[in-house]
Amino acid sequence: MGKIHSLKKSVEFQRVYRRRRSLGNKYLVMYLAENKTADLRLGISVSKKVGNSVVRHRLARLIRESFRLNMDAFRTGYDIIFVARPSAKGQGYTEIESAMLNLCRMHGILSLEESK
Repeated sequence: MGKIHSLKKSVEFQRVYRRRRSLGNKYLVMYLAENKTADLRLGISVSKKVGNSVVRHRLARLIRESFRLNMDAFRTGYDIIFVARPSAKGQGYTEIESAMLNLCRMHGILSLEESK
């Protein structure tokens, strides 16, 4: 397992959003774009509609930890943005991880070993 590379600049987020390759489920929306590198980069967005700063930060931590523990199962070369939906408020780690992996399967970026 390596370090999680993050999308930090607004320009980086906008480039992924412009690709409009997105899928969603009950708790998360996932945007995906190829980045033409060997890195897998993560961006997380949790709006004020979801809750106060404590709730938003907790959701961001849950998403980041789910990603970190499963990042070896992902194909590299992508920029990924997860947007938390208001229904994710109050959910636990297992629900968030399940929602995240479901979206990754739908996008087809899980390696063959994990998706079996």
